[in-house]
Amino acid sequence: MLELFLLSMLVGLIAGLLAGLFGLGGGVLIVPALVLLFSAHEFPAELVMIMAVATSLSTIVFTASASIVAHYKLGSIKWQTVLRLSPGILLGASIGAMVADFIEAEILKDLFVVYLLFVAFRMALPKKNSQELKQVGAWLDYLMGNAIGFLSSILGIGGGTLTVPYLLSRQLAMKNAVAVSSACGFPIAVSGAVMYVLLGYGHDALPEWSLGYVYLPALAGIVLCSVVTAPIGARLANKLPARQLKRYFSIVLFLIAAKMIAG
Repeated sequence: MLELFLLSMLVGLIAGLLAGLFGLGGGVLIVPALVLLFSAHEFPAELVMIMAVATSLSTIVFTASASIVAHYKLGSIKWQTVLRLSPGILLGASIGAMVADFIEAEILKDLFVVYLLFVAFRMALPKKNSQELKQVGAWLDYLMGNAIGFLSSILGIGGGTLTVPYLLSRQLAMKNAVAVSSACGFPIAVSGAVMYVLLGYGHDALPEWSLGYVYLPALAGIVLCSVVTAPIGARLANKLPARQLKRYFSIVLFLIAAKMIAG
C-alpha cells in the first residue's frame, strides 16, 4: 500500500504538470499509469482497468474544484452554459459508469486506447476551430452533455478534450470554453465517481484500501501532488514553445497507446 501511494505521488506530479502545461485533464496519463501500477502489484486482472478509470475520475473531483475557484476569480465561467450542460452530464456520467462495469475489461482498455490516439492526433496536428454551430436550443446542450458525461465516465477523464471543441464550435471564446469545461469536470467526476463506488461496493476481489472501485492510496497520492504541479505547468505554458511540446507529448501518447495494445 505504501509503495503504491508513493508511486501515485509521482504520477500526480507528472499529471499535474502536463495538465497545466497542455490544458489536458490528468486522466490521459493517470489511467495508463494506474493500469501499469495495479497490474505490477497483481490486482485482479478483471478489475485493473475499471479501478484505474474510477480512481482517475475521483481525482478530478479535487482538481476540478481547484480549477473552478481559479476561473471564478478570473470571471471566465459562463454559468448559464454550465447549467445547460450539467443535467445531461450528470445522467451521462452515471450511465457511463454502469456501462463500464458491465463491459469486459479488454473492451474498456480498447476504448481508452482509441481515446489516447484521438488526443495524440489532435496534439500532433494544427488546430482548426470550427465555427459551424450557432446558438441553438437547450436540447443540443443536454444531448451533448449526455455524450460528454457518458464518454468521460467510461474513460476516467474530465471531458476537456470533448467539451472545449464543442464550446468553441458554439462560438464561445477560448478562455470561456476552458473555464466552462473545467466547471463541467466537477459534475462529471462526482456523478461518475459516486457510481463507481456504489457499483464496486462489497466486491469480493477488491484489494484492501478500496472504496468500491476507487483505490484510496492512489487517489490520495495523485491529488496531493497534482494540485502542486498544475499551477507550475500553467506558468511554464507561457514560457515554453507550446506547439513543439505538444507534438513531443503526442509521441509519448502514441507510445503509451502502443504499450497498452501490446499488453
